[in-house]
Amino acid sequence: CVCVCVCAVLDVAKEREVEGDVFQADAGEGMFFRPGVFDGVVSISALQWLCNADKKDHRPAKRLHHFFTTLYSCMSRGSRAVFQFYPENPSQMELITSQAMRAGFTGGVVVDFPHSTKAKKYYLCLFCGASAQMPNGLDGSSADSAASVQHTTKREKSQRRKGDRTPLKSRDWVVKKKERSRRQGKDVRKDSKYTGRKRSAKF
Repeated sequence: CVCVCVCAVLDVAKEREVEGDVFQADAGEGMFFRPGVFDGVVSISALQWLCNADKKDHRPAKRLHHFFTTLYSCMSRGSRAVFQFYPENPSQMELITSQAMRAGFTGGVVVDFPHSTKAKKYYLCLFCGASAQMPNGLDGSSADSAASVQHTTKREKSQRRKGDRTPLKSRDWVVKKKERSRRQGKDVRKDSKYTGRKRSAKF
């Protein structure tokens, strides 16, 4: 299940036909899922936006507390949550961490490359129901380089994605679209030898 806060991200997910459920929601209004339904939560560059007051009735501390309390209830005991975020200042980081601890989580903040200006990354690592050992942050040493994931450039990723993708409007693409619609319970015509075949311009 994927929850997004931006319409553009939701449109990209629909275009790429990601598996699972995708929806848009305001995290400050809480996570309305069944209790204990998640055993892991990952968030990338979203948590810090709860510190903004975009409307008159928005109170960052209240919205953060509501988010963390509802998140805690829908996570199973022993599960973990990791939030990669960009705090504006130490007081904002303290506000986020304190609200998470008030909700019942244990854990803290891990910093990758703390001495770097550009590569520094903040991670809020939370544990639900039981404390666990905090992970160590990366500091750019040779040991970290050997254990880190191999990164690829944007061009390499796009070329790899294009190579794996089914050609648009091809027979395979049409068949996949129809199968997906059938799984969603929609009324779809049966496949035939004419499925995906291009019609002549004089039709």
